[in-house]
Amino acid sequence: MSEAGTQRVDKWLWCARFFKSRGLANKMLGAGRLRLSGKSVSKAHQLVRPGDVLTFPQGPHIRVVKVLFLAERRGPAPEAQTLYEDLSPIEPSRPKDTAAPPGPAAPARREPGAGRPTKRERRHLDQLRSGGE
Repeated sequence: MSEAGTQRVDKWLWCARFFKSRGLANKMLGAGRLRLSGKSVSKAHQLVRPGDVLTFPQGPHIRVVKVLFLAERRGPAPEAQTLYEDLSPIEPSRPKDTAAPPGPAAPARREPGAGRPTKRERRHLDQLRSGGE
């Protein structure tokens, strides 16, 4: 640590167990996907302090966390969860019986070993997909 009471953001994200490795944290930072108190960060050597708010994508979710403490080491998950306050907790997934919004149709199934569709079969599939026009 170069300044008292600060820590590199890539190391903090790794110690807080948001990423499996510092390399993955660096890759996300290099893409410019992290915001530190509202400002975009693209360098791993950016310093964080207690009280800073980090916003970054993690999987399909956007995480917003407030830094409460700096990490001494990468400890177990319960210890890592004490380093931050989650300002946008991940919503639990919906039950299976709830109707999902309509999405793209599943690709057509073919028998194993049938090979690629012929031109005639492709035209027929396109006709079915477009509604028989």
